[in-house]
Amino acid sequence: MPVPVPRQRAIPAVESGQAQAAPLGGGTSKDSLGAAPREEAKAGNTKDQVENHTAHANLTLLLIEDDPGGSPIVPDLLDQAGKPIRVRTARNLTEAERLLTDDVHCILLDLALPAPGRAGDGDDDELAVLKHVLKLAPRHAVLALTASGDAERGAEAVRVGAQDYLFRDELDGRLLSRAIRYAVERKRSDTAERRLAEGRMRAQENRRLERGLLPTPLLEGSSLRFAARYRPGRSRALLGGDFYDVVRTQDGTVHAMIGDVCGHGPDEAALGVELRIAWRALTLAGLCGDQLLGTLQQVLEHERADDEIFATLCTVDIAPDGRRAGLCLAGHPSPLLVRPGRPARLLPYDNNGPALGLLPGARWPRMQVELGAEWSLMLYTDGLIEGRVGEGRERLGQDGMVEMVRRQLSEGLRGEALLRAAVNEVRDLNGGELTDDVAVLLLDRAG
Repeated sequence: MPVPVPRQRAIPAVESGQAQAAPLGGGTSKDSLGAAPREEAKAGNTKDQVENHTAHANLTLLLIEDDPGGSPIVPDLLDQAGKPIRVRTARNLTEAERLLTDDVHCILLDLALPAPGRAGDGDDDELAVLKHVLKLAPRHAVLALTASGDAERGAEAVRVGAQDYLFRDELDGRLLSRAIRYAVERKRSDTAERRLAEGRMRAQENRRLERGLLPTPLLEGSSLRFAARYRPGRSRALLGGDFYDVVRTQDGTVHAMIGDVCGHGPDEAALGVELRIAWRALTLAGLCGDQLLGTLQQVLEHERADDEIFATLCTVDIAPDGRRAGLCLAGHPSPLLVRPGRPARLLPYDNNGPALGLLPGARWPRMQVELGAEWSLMLYTDGLIEGRVGEGRERLGQDGMVEMVRRQLSEGLRGEALLRAAVNEVRDLNGGELTDDVAVLLLDRAG
C-alpha cells in the first residue's frame, strides 16, 4: 500500500540539498518565478503563479529518479541567459509531490520508477508512473527519461502527454538545458493554445445562447410588416439590457413592446430577457395596459439583483383593423409615427408613467392613438437618442432623431434600410461606437 501523500506545501529546495527555493505568492526575489499579483495569490490562484513567468527568473527542475545520489545523471545546467538551472531531487512520487511547489518549471521523470500501487497488482502499464505525474502536475512541463535505444517507449511517452523524451546514457549539460527550455516553452504554447480554443468554444456557445434569447416575432396572419435592429453596448456581446417583442393574439390585435433595463452588464441582459418572456406570456394570456405593466413590475422586483435597478417600457396594442392603437409608457421615450404627406412626429407622452421598479403601486394610463390607413410606427430605446453630436457635450435627443428620420424618409429609405441608416448615422455622429445598447423596431401598414 502506498504511503499516504501529505498536503502540498512550499518546500525550499535546500531540503533536497540542491538549491534555494523561490518565494511564493508574488515575491520580488530575483530567484522567484514572477508569480501572480498579490490579489490573485490571496484568492488562491496558483494556476497563474505557475504560468506567469518573468524573463529574469531562474528555471527550476524537479528530478524524479529512484537513485539520484548514486548516479549523477544531471550535470551542471545553465539556462539561455547563462544562469544556473536549479535542481530539486525526489526518490519517489510521494516525495516528488511534496517538492512540487509553484516555482517548479519542469519535471524530469525516470520512466523506470514504479507507479503507486503498481507492485503486485498485475498492472503492466509501462507508462503508469508518467500518467500519475501528468495527473499530479497538469500545468508543468514534463521530460521523460528512458533507457538508451528505447525510442519507442519515449515516443509513446510524448503521445501520452510528455513534452519530450531523453536517453539516460546520452545526457550532457548542453543537451539537457536545451531540452528543459524547449519543454517549458512548448508547455506554455500548448497551454495558450488550449486556452484560446476553450475561449473560442465558450464564445461560440455564448453567441448561440444569446442568439436564441433574441425574440422571434409572432405575426402570422397579420398584414403588418416588421423590421428591427439591435446593437448591444457591451464589447463582443450579442445581447444587452434592451429588449423588444411583437406578437399577434387570437383576436387579431398586434402587440409590440420595447424596453430598457438600466445598466449594461450580463445581469441586466438576463433581466431584460426575463421581462420580455414574461411580457409575451402575459400578453398571450390576455393582459394589457396597466394590468400587464403592474404584473411586469412585480416580476422585476422579484428578479432584480438590486433594489436600485429599474426598467423603462413602451407597449403598443394595434387594433385588428390597423387604424388605431393603445399606448402605454413607463418612463420610456414615445414612439415615432410616420404617415404619408405628413411630417414624422412623436406620439403624445403627457401621460407617461414611471419606470418599472421605481414606485410601488404605480399606474400606467393607456392612451388611444389614431394611426390612419397607412403608417409606420418606430419604437426605440434611449441609446438611439443619447449619443453625442460631434466632439462637444451635445446629445442628439428626440428632436434631432425626428429630423434625422424625416431626412432619411425623404431620401426614400424604408423598413430595414431606414433602421440601418438611422443606427449607422447615430454612431457616426457619436464619433465611434455607442456605449449604450440600441434597439429599434418598425411596424408598417400599407394603405
